[in-house]
Amino acid sequence: MGKLRKKSLFLAMALVLATTFLAGCGSKDQGTPQQNAGGAADKKLKVAFSISTLNNPYFVTVKEGAEAGAKEVGYDLVLADAQNDSNKQISDVENFISQKTDLIIINPVDSDAVVPAIQEANKAGIPVVTWNRKANGGEVAAHISFDEIKTGTMLGEYLAKALNGKGKVAELQGVMGTDVAQDRSKGFSEVLKNYPELKLVAQLSANFDRAQGMKVMEDILQANPDIDAVYAANDEMALGAISAIEAAGKLSKIKVLGVDATEEGLKALKEGKILADVSLPPYFFGKKALEVAKQVMDGTLKEKVIIVPSTLVTKENVDTIKVRD
Repeated sequence: MGKLRKKSLFLAMALVLATTFLAGCGSKDQGTPQQNAGGAADKKLKVAFSISTLNNPYFVTVKEGAEAGAKEVGYDLVLADAQNDSNKQISDVENFISQKTDLIIINPVDSDAVVPAIQEANKAGIPVVTWNRKANGGEVAAHISFDEIKTGTMLGEYLAKALNGKGKVAELQGVMGTDVAQDRSKGFSEVLKNYPELKLVAQLSANFDRAQGMKVMEDILQANPDIDAVYAANDEMALGAISAIEAAGKLSKIKVLGVDATEEGLKALKEGKILADVSLPPYFFGKKALEVAKQVMDGTLKEKVIIVPSTLVTKENVDTIKVRD
């Protein structure tokens, strides 16, 4: 009887061990993709975002949109301010690589200078998404932007009608090492070619910066006190130009065009200080960066180049422009 009891106990223990082993095998096979890849079930993917500068209200709002977008898709977001310094941007991207981030979004300071950083990410097997400005080399999983030639074209046509096809115009260009600045200028210049009596009397870069916009505008007004309009390639430069124009007592005589439709830019438009703008809503543009990042990570991206719609903004439709959720 004792031997039989021992044998039964041994068989029971063996059955328990076998059941436990099989259950363990089953749970391993049925784990989530993240678990099977070696990650914890609740481990969040980490996305890094290198922004060209946060010394610009537009990009501060982009940052806020990106942070909101990261919460919506459930990613951890790491941000770095390149401070308009290509060397710092390269260093920031190298730091992202060392942190083993899952994807890197880059808003290039300069389209050429950023290439080595992208190539380093390529070597590390980390997908890169360029945002707003293109890179002139390296492999990117996606590029998100607006049709910037169209931006310049829309404003050029609107100004030509406002001036009845004739007058003296100045242009404040952005950072000319970027495709965004080049395309906004190109679109505007192409329109002016169709209006021989619309003269471009000054074309100078103010690097998308408000203080530089004011200084450059002061210089333009000294050389061309009788200009009729100024096209600024972003609202920051437009607001700087307005400060110079107001100081010269010429605000009622000079029409100002801006780009971006920032909250401050739209306020100036409502006040009659800006004639027209193009809405490139920064908050939603920032959220779009995270939406595309998720598509890249999920393998659901359909188009490698994503062009976000833009809108010409005037006093007639300014109240319909949405700047945040």
